[in-house]
Amino acid sequence: MAQEMADETTIVLYLFKRLHQLGIRSVHGVPGDYNLVALDNLADAGLNWVGNCNELNAGYAADGYARIKGISALITTFGVGELSALAAVAGSYSEHVPVVHIVGTPSTLSQKMGAILHHTLGNGDFSVFANMSRNISQIVVNLNDPTIATRDIDRALKACCVTAHPVYIALPTDMVLRKVSTKGLDTPIDISLHPNDPKIESDVIENITQMIYGANNAIILIDACAIRHRVVEEVHDLIDKSQLPAFVTPMSKGDIDETNSRFGGVYVGSVSRSDVKEAVESADLIISIGALKSDFNSGGFTYHTSTKHTIELHSDYTKKLLSLLDFHRIRHTEGAKSDLPELKNEDMEKIETREITHSWFWPHIGNWLEENDVVVTETGTANFGIIETRFPKGVTAISQVLWGSIGYSVGACQGAALAVKESQSHFPRRVILFVGDGSFQLTGNEVSTMIRQGLKPIIVIINNEGYTIERMIHGENAGYNDIQPWKYTKFLEAFGAKEYANYVVRTREEVDKLFKKGNEFSKANRIQLVELFMPKLDAPRALKITGKMSEMLNAKMAVLDS
Repeated sequence: MAQEMADETTIVLYLFKRLHQLGIRSVHGVPGDYNLVALDNLADAGLNWVGNCNELNAGYAADGYARIKGISALITTFGVGELSALAAVAGSYSEHVPVVHIVGTPSTLSQKMGAILHHTLGNGDFSVFANMSRNISQIVVNLNDPTIATRDIDRALKACCVTAHPVYIALPTDMVLRKVSTKGLDTPIDISLHPNDPKIESDVIENITQMIYGANNAIILIDACAIRHRVVEEVHDLIDKSQLPAFVTPMSKGDIDETNSRFGGVYVGSVSRSDVKEAVESADLIISIGALKSDFNSGGFTYHTSTKHTIELHSDYTKKLLSLLDFHRIRHTEGAKSDLPELKNEDMEKIETREITHSWFWPHIGNWLEENDVVVTETGTANFGIIETRFPKGVTAISQVLWGSIGYSVGACQGAALAVKESQSHFPRRVILFVGDGSFQLTGNEVSTMIRQGLKPIIVIINNEGYTIERMIHGENAGYNDIQPWKYTKFLEAFGAKEYANYVVRTREEVDKLFKKGNEFSKANRIQLVELFMPKLDAPRALKITGKMSEMLNAKMAVLDS
């Protein structure tokens, strides 16, 4: 009898121990009465409860955590809780980020009875919210049958890892402590990819290698799915062995070592710097890895490259190529080496000014960044500005170019900083957030969670009086793009921080004084907030161009629809 009990565990502990096996150490979310008993069991599985300010923030934080750790978990309650998180989960689905969304639901008996419970629509339909999540989840499972619960858990977690998409797991209150076998825990979840048909794969690889050997001016273009599907190491190997020039898109900024002599810069179609645009678009072969050609990621769909002369690679093909290519047969040019952005054109006429402009700040801040920093940028000026920043080796960049939900970066910063803290034994890493004042006002309360978890990010709030990204698209002086001014330097104190520092930066001289290597600020030994002032209608070069493209595209679609 004792042996039989030792071979059993509960559904919730099986689930939580599986999360632990996948590398998760902290779980984000908000408590609610349908998930409370489940939360009681987190510590027994070696998991820490974060406890966010709201479910939307928790979803953003889980996304940021997953981008550092490779996977994350989010727990919400039925109805009101899970729906509050859906905008964040949809973003994770859009951007290929593996998040396990666990939803505490009413008991199976209540569901069968169609009981009119709180957090429901009052119509007895308990499937409606899971159905809402179905299109933004790789798989939806309901752990309402103990005989297959462990199989469903493993199936869902494998899908999350392999596809790099969120999954949805419903856990009814009366199933939380039901007994299941521990046998499955003895074997790690198999997250290997399904093998390709050998004959088809061989033919494809043969065609690809011949195209590469025949090219005189080939380049490599890395996009978001390279890091999402865990092939960055292979991509670096391909660059080093082939010595082909390598470029990244905005969504893959930071995925490739920018100190590599073969790094050519950021390609954003017509929005690219002229040298980058020329290098990519003059290539007679583009090896595209992990492509995700969204509007902001492609300069408003302005790629001037030939599909005929483009090879699109994804995770499994990249690995195969490395073992089969004869690198001595690859021809390459010595061009396409990226130089640091220089002050040109409109920058020159402002050279005497003391005000902080985007064209000056973003190339400048690269000199202050350190190896292995984690840089989080908000949708808006920061996302477009960071394109012009040269990263030291090992920098990880976190942004949301495709989904583009403003406010994302504050939650993502919390999740990323927590993931870094858990891994800090390996090497120290600073976490730096660049967020506009408009975006910060959506999710700024998540700074409270950072303080509660003992995190020490550097938070740079760009104060430019409102929604500048929207101003660049439409309504430069429209009232709907304005916000109420806040006293940002009061936040850390108001949220109860004990050790913290605030700074206000208005001039270039003050930037140089604060963002100086080796000073107390740069050591990042406490949570710090910088309020950095920029002109209201100033924006990065790439945003100005993209904004106008978006406005024209929106107007064109409006005409076609009328």
